[in-house]
Amino acid sequence: MRIKIRVPATSANLGPGFDALGLALKLYNETVIEHSNYFCISVKGEGSDNPRIKTNNTFVNIFYDIYKELTGKRDDFKFSFFNSIPFSRGLGSSSSVIIGAIASAYKMAQFKVDKDCIVNRALVYESHPDNITPAVYGGFISAVVNDGKVVKIKKELPQTIKAVVVIPDVPMSTKRSRSALPAHYKMKEAVFNLSHAALLSSAFMSENWDMLKIASKDMMHENIRMRALKELFDVRRIAYEEGALLSTLSGSGSSFLNLVYEKQSNKLLNALKSSFPKFKVAEFGLDNDGFALLES
Repeated sequence: MRIKIRVPATSANLGPGFDALGLALKLYNETVIEHSNYFCISVKGEGSDNPRIKTNNTFVNIFYDIYKELTGKRDDFKFSFFNSIPFSRGLGSSSSVIIGAIASAYKMAQFKVDKDCIVNRALVYESHPDNITPAVYGGFISAVVNDGKVVKIKKELPQTIKAVVVIPDVPMSTKRSRSALPAHYKMKEAVFNLSHAALLSSAFMSENWDMLKIASKDMMHENIRMRALKELFDVRRIAYEEGALLSTLSGSGSSFLNLVYEKQSNKLLNALKSSFPKFKVAEFGLDNDGFALLES
């Protein structure tokens, strides 16, 4: 048996939706898995120059955890990774690994690959639903964990909206970035984020794109995290000057997500490329499907 799994990149928080809101991008990690007479890993793309990925591979570790639980066996497989999602850039590379490993383990064990089951199994490895949920279902997702299970509402996104993403060459550790945040917030900060996250969700659901700029304002985490790479403040300023509908730190960073009408995406893309020649700037469509499993 030989399968291929494709999992999209994600962008979480979207400003005020800390640990709750996210969306999926048409940027993918793909993994081919096949039965083999011996265990083997190959890596192309992101991470191919990191030897630790072959000696202690998170995808493989999670895959075998699930596969052995389902089958009682530890068979040999060949894993071929084709990675396009940058590591430690706030684009959901960890969630892609987790979702890909769990879903492919179910498929290889010949169990039904149920998306609700996959996302809830993923909570063992990632306790926040903002990245894992859009990686599973695609689209824009508002999600919470209730009684140990993910509860979500999904909105499919039109292809007339594009994502122009600025990807600095500087990684940001999610753990370190989160540790920089305050342990307590003022009432006005909490109310500000609650009200703006509610408005942001409503704007996505109603496709009121011109409301995104106001709705995506945050008082809890973005500015604190952005101080580690101060060019990001200029990214946001220039993005809005050039027509961005939304300009937010992607996850914990260092990438910056900019949503824009398709007809204005080239203008925004070129302006950001010109202003930040040392950073990667790329345009992506919005993924509405989440992970895909194909027999190969």
